Amino acid sequence: MPSQKAGSLPYKKNVEKEPVHAPDYMKVAVSVDCVLFGFERNKLKILLIKSDLEVYKNRWSLLGDLVRPDEDIDNTVSRIIKNRTGLNDVYMEQVHTFGKVNRHPEGRVITIVYCSLVNIKHHELKILDNELHWHDVEAIKEMAFDHKEILSACHIWLQRRMREHPLGLNLLEKEFSLRDLQLLYETILGEKMDRRNFRKKFFNMGLLVDTGKLEMNVPHRPGKLFSFNYDKYQKTKKKKWLGIDF
Repeated sequence: MPSQKAGSLPYKKNVEKEPVHAPDYMKVAVSVDCVLFGFERNKLKILLIKSDLEVYKNRWSLLGDLVRPDEDIDNTVSRIIKNRTGLNDVYMEQVHTFGKVNRHPEGRVITIVYCSLVNIKHHELKILDNELHWHDVEAIKEMAFDHKEILSACHIWLQRRMREHPLGLNLLEKEFSLRDLQLLYETILGEKMDRRNFRKKFFNMGLLVDTGKLEMNVPHRPGKLFSFNYDKYQKTKKKKWLGIDF
């Protein structure tokens, strides 16, 4: 009989392993949920649709569907966006996978979550079935499935991405004021920023171009309008973006 080291578990011979029943494991379904954020009237928005499951009647849900047996995951994402919104030019990024055992009332479903930040003005919805429309993120209190948890996780992802890349600038007009820029970041990051410090950090990056124009038809003193130098950013994007606290 082999010797036993101090503190080790007793030696067991012919330990029986629990049999694996492949058919049971093959009954797990996979779905895709799409989280589309937008920005309108100084509010962070989320695109939601009414759930078509009776158990979640009148509750809002994300855009999603099961992955078909003959379908690649990326094709599922494109199909969901196209069939639900009529859009076909939305770039989606994979964010996380959610797989709690009882997250779906009809069986075991693991969902892969994709996220995007779109310009609402440039992405007009072509399909409005099941009351599809934009909602204020801060107003969403309860959702179908575990979609509130998914939304919260994607909001954190968006805030991190905003600090790492100029992700939110496509939500502004091509020419924007520093007031608009700061308001965008404050809204998405959920924090008030020091005006002087915020502007200093952006100017130090050397990516803002003074257009020589001023705001028009505003209720306050007109500010200068700037554009973002994307060409210069592409050449220097390996450098740190806003991965620092304002």
